[in-house]
Amino acid sequence: MRLRTVPVDSSRASGRIVRADCRLPWVLPAGSEGGRVANRGGADCAPVVLVTGAAKRVGAAIARRLHQEGARICVHYRNAVDEAQGLAAEFERARCGSACCVAADLLAEDAVERLVHTCITHFGRLDGLVNNASSFFATPIGETTGRDWDDLVGSNLRAPFFLSQAAAPALKASGGAIVNIVDIHAERPLAGYPVYSIAKAGLAGLTRALALELAPEVRVNGVSPGAIVWPEDGQFAPDERERIVATSLLKRVGSPQDIADVVAFLLFGAPYVTGQILAVDGGRSAYL
Repeated sequence: MRLRTVPVDSSRASGRIVRADCRLPWVLPAGSEGGRVANRGGADCAPVVLVTGAAKRVGAAIARRLHQEGARICVHYRNAVDEAQGLAAEFERARCGSACCVAADLLAEDAVERLVHTCITHFGRLDGLVNNASSFFATPIGETTGRDWDDLVGSNLRAPFFLSQAAAPALKASGGAIVNIVDIHAERPLAGYPVYSIAKAGLAGLTRALALELAPEVRVNGVSPGAIVWPEDGQFAPDERERIVATSLLKRVGSPQDIADVVAFLLFGAPYVTGQILAVDGGRSAYL
């Protein structure tokens, strides 16, 4: 399926929604009222989950796993338009009316609320939020800029807070859940990456704070990945990768599916679990 796009009204700013309709895919500005609730009938009762950073890697694995569980998925992306549209089309081929994708820069002031609004307008409800989108790069002391700080803290902490705040009314109405993708280095900082470690530590704290603030209607949990997929820009040399794997109990890297399975459990299979952060790291946190 090839998704056809139309120009987005620039006055309505940074996001746009791509609905992978079974007949005629189309694009709307994020925040518009043009979307319609997916297929009438039983499909309207299927849970809706917004997954940020869902176009590739761990985010795509999470989206696929939740779609397999029967959820309708709002695929958020920033720049990876081809991957996002391809994923939404894949979901539509499997189950018509079960996917859309929305472009949004989560560092932009008003993009977060528009993203949530667009998802809810399109599907008519929201049952889950997975805060997966993340920036990751080194910030050595003496070389870090304010822009570096804003990028890392903005994507890893600020955006999850304001996404959760915007989604809270709909999640309370549906009795939904939030899952934050944290990191084992939230507890044990990674050398050379202090700002990233700080931001993920804040996200761990936010997970517990939101569990308190949104209870009893909304459950909030986190997943802390270990070595799952290496950065695409080669930040870790082969010998460093070997050392990381060696300092784990299972002596191997995990897979995005390992994270996706735990996210699905926390969203759909753990009704009495909230305020928890589960490490999925092959036992590496036992070494750190």
